Amino acid sequence: MKPVLRLSLQFVDPRFRTQVPRHRVLRWLRAALELPAELTVRVVGEGEGRALNRDFRRKDYATNVLTFDYQHEPVVVADLVLTAPVVEREALELGVPVDAHFAHLLVHGALHAQGYDHESEGEAAAMEARESEVMLGLGLHDPYAR
Repeated sequence: MKPVLRLSLQFVDPRFRTQVPRHRVLRWLRAALELPAELTVRVVGEGEGRALNRDFRRKDYATNVLTFDYQHEPVVVADLVLTAPVVEREALELGVPVDAHFAHLLVHGALHAQGYDHESEGEAAAMEARESEVMLGLGLHDPYAR
């Protein structure tokens, strides 16, 4: 049985609701969660994504996903922010469906929210292995297949 997930899903641009429907977001996140969670997922445009990345990470560009983790246990509490135009561009460059790339980035963000990281080689290997496991379990591509 998957852990309980309380989800708030927000869209700056309603057109992304079709690419990131609630039922899929729930499925993707539940697959990545190891503990109960309260998550807010916000799908934003380039301007908001850039401002958040600049203000919180001191990097002046829009990135694909940002994770603001507030608590790891007993309940994971976090905000995940996806910059939709960046996700779309990356999916095109990678040759993967846009919804599959959204899935990967939500899984990636959910793992960060649970304390996974990729700052060292060992951490990166563990996180990538878990991402691959979750993505394959969802019947999607392995984002790290060489």
